[in-house]
Amino acid sequence: MIEYRGLWKAFDQPVLKGVDLRVGEGEMVGIFGPSGAGKSVLLKTTIGLIELDRGAVRVDGESVYGASRKNLQRIRFKVGYVFQNAALFDSLNVYENVEMGIPEDEQKRMRRVEATGRIWDALELVNLEPRAVLQKLPSELSGGMRKRVGIARAIVARPRILLWDEPTTGLDPVNTAAVERLIVQLSDELRVTSVIVTHDIEGGLEMCDRVAMLHSGVLRFIGTPEEFRASDDRVVRAFENRAAAMAALETAEM
Repeated sequence: MIEYRGLWKAFDQPVLKGVDLRVGEGEMVGIFGPSGAGKSVLLKTTIGLIELDRGAVRVDGESVYGASRKNLQRIRFKVGYVFQNAALFDSLNVYENVEMGIPEDEQKRMRRVEATGRIWDALELVNLEPRAVLQKLPSELSGGMRKRVGIARAIVARPRILLWDEPTTGLDPVNTAAVERLIVQLSDELRVTSVIVTHDIEGGLEMCDRVAMLHSGVLRFIGTPEEFRASDDRVVRAFENRAAAMAALETAEM
């Protein structure tokens, strides 16, 4: 469903240095790595949000970086993107924020009642009561609720692919576990292909079919969660131990 082939990207310094990764249809793949490793950059290349120096990305058999503007827009309609910190529009209420996930051309063809039904269904899928939240502004919602609204916006257009950029950042352990259960639930119910950038190693290992680790611009590891846990790669082990220590510290501070 997604193929990253020989991706190179540099800003001030190289971020991606020849990354190759394939994601099968219906698969959930987690991307681990330290801050600045290029995880979010890799995710953004899926729908051509940044310019590559070299390499190719294919989504559902179609070239992203070789596509015309019209074809790129069509490819993007297949993909839902869950941004860090939800990225909701502060001046729009929940209804309007979720509606932003429906492509403009599709909105023009829809009757109001159909759009409302789509938005209602999306909110119910993320375990929010539509009547209670539709007219609320983001500032009136808890952090966990804002995350769920961001997810509803990503799924309202019924995409075939979901990209998750640090979906549990800033959440306490209880809400982190709830969002991770929701990710698995949605992947099963919607039958989507998912790529998840996450700092939560244990959560990622529980959710994903395969995981990959980006380090110094290259994929240091690709394999199953069981293979990751059993890996004797010193960088993998050091990263896992450091992440576990940080998670314990964050839990103790809450």
